Amino acid sequence: MKACGSRKVLGVISEPSPKARSAAGGECQYTVRDAYGRHFDYRRFWAKATANREVLAARCYAIDKGDAKQREFQNILRSIGFEVRLKPFIQRADGSAKGDWDVGITLDAIEYAEKADVVVLVSGDGDFDLLAQKIREAHGKRVEVYGVPQLTAASLINAASQFIPIEGDLLRHHISSIPSTKKTR
Repeated sequence: MKACGSRKVLGVISEPSPKARSAAGGECQYTVRDAYGRHFDYRRFWAKATANREVLAARCYAIDKGDAKQREFQNILRSIGFEVRLKPFIQRADGSAKGDWDVGITLDAIEYAEKADVVVLVSGDGDFDLLAQKIREAHGKRVEVYGVPQLTAASLINAASQFIPIEGDLLRHHISSIPSTKKTR
C-alpha cells in the first residue's frame, strides 16, 4: 500500500499473551478491553499509523486456535491491510499453553529496520524495550510504540522514540453495547 509522503513504515501488532485467550487478534485487543471495557479500533489505528507513509509491511501476530470467530477477526484485519501471521496453539500436558511470537516479531522488526524509516509496535511488553533500543541506536530508525498507558512497561516507553497512548479515538464501542452472539435457550 502506498500513501502520500516519503516515510516508509513497518507496522507490527504484538501477539496474544502466552495464556492465549479464546478470541483472536493481537494482545492489544485484550489489554484494551481489560483496561477500558472497550475495543481497540484497528481501522483508526491503521489510518493514524500509516498517514502520509508508504507501508512496507503491516503484520498482526496471533495464535491459531482454529475457531470461526477467530478466523472472522483475522479476515477483518486482512481487509484493513494487515498480514496475519499465525502459530498453532499448543496445550501442554500440565494444562499450560504455549503461544509466543516474541522471537518472530523481533526477527521481522530487525529485518525491516534496514528498509523502514519508522517501526511501529503495538505492545506493552517490556521484553521489547531492547528491540526498540536496538532499532533506534544501531539502525538510526524511529520506533513508535502504541500501548495502554497504565499497562505498558516503563522500559518500553523509555526505549521508544515516541509512545502513543491507546485511548480516545483509538477506542471504539463499549463492550456492553455490542449485541451478544450467544444463543439463549
